Amino acid sequence: MSWWLRHIGWWPPLFGTGIKVTRLDKDLRAIDVEMPLRPWNRNYVGVQFGGSLFALTDPFYMIMLARNLGPEFVVWDKAASIRYKKPGLGRVRAEFRLTAERLAEVRALLEVEGRTDVRFLVEVKDDAGGVVAEVERVIYCATKKAHEERKKMRGGGG
Repeated sequence: MSWWLRHIGWWPPLFGTGIKVTRLDKDLRAIDVEMPLRPWNRNYVGVQFGGSLFALTDPFYMIMLARNLGPEFVVWDKAASIRYKKPGLGRVRAEFRLTAERLAEVRALLEVEGRTDVRFLVEVKDDAGGVVAEVERVIYCATKKAHEERKKMRGGGG
């Protein structure tokens, strides 16, 4: 694992909101994060700011897929949506898991299609285990060849 990943908790977008990585498996198949309620991540009514809840889920599945698929693939965050369930009144947590079965499914789709959008549902939970928010993350994965061909068809952009 790279130095950067071992110290991802110091990355300004995470550190600035108080997000702490509490588990980071060497194979990047399991990551846990948490965020306490602090003055700088409270909203107008004193609960977890929605943008901070969203940030809690941001880079992890993209990084996990990129590292587990390898350098011959292009992996990007494509889309995300959040559905708030109840106020975050204290510390919140999220878990990210990339199972061997899910990774094999993605690889099989890439082998056949060349590219795919992988969807993950992340539950942001409070200390009691109650769901504060559900975040759907959509990750674009493609072989480098399929990605370059698609880029040419679209006129050269990303």
